[in-house]
Amino acid sequence: MQTTQAVEIGLVLYPGAQQAAVLGLTDLFAVANREALSHLPHAKPPLRITHWQQSSPDTLPRRVFDSAPDSTAPAILSALILPPTLDDPVGVAKTGTLSAWLRARHTEGVTLTSVCAGAFPLAATGLLAGRKMTTHWAYATLLQERHPDVRVDADQLIIDDGDIITAGGLMAWTDLGLRLVDRLLGPTVMIETARTLLVDPPGREQRYYSLFSPRL
Repeated sequence: MQTTQAVEIGLVLYPGAQQAAVLGLTDLFAVANREALSHLPHAKPPLRITHWQQSSPDTLPRRVFDSAPDSTAPAILSALILPPTLDDPVGVAKTGTLSAWLRARHTEGVTLTSVCAGAFPLAATGLLAGRKMTTHWAYATLLQERHPDVRVDADQLIIDDGDIITAGGLMAWTDLGLRLVDRLLGPTVMIETARTLLVDPPGREQRYYSLFSPRL
């Protein structure tokens, strides 16, 4: 295949977002680009990675990093990722402007995703009402209390609901990243990316929870 327009994946740097996950996902997608280019030697990288950040809680997020800053070709914003945090989960009162922006992007067809406590700003959009989502098991009760209309299922490592994908564990950003690579670039590139990074491809869920879930 030939890629004529890059697909953009945006990482949302909300207050307290874990930088290790942000940079790790940026690197994961860079590896995926390299693997894809091994099949497309004359094409440009198919994924364009951006970071989005608010200058204050009342301002709209803007791009603060672009993996292709000199590109004049437009990219299609396909997915936004809310990373985990090592701080306490962000409160609803601090996410009003961000939530509205996320809802607007979702209306435009952008897939919204979260990892671990990134589920809190995602749930604050109201888009998960009546729907299932996952988060870290340590946050499941708090997430359910704050958003009683959401069906919280922390026994799943990743829940792919099409337009919204949530991943549970703090390190589940690898699972989410590979899930997006699989969706956007196909299983071959996904498997090669996982092999290069020496991480398990999607499908490790049962082993993960048999080892770490306090409910088992």
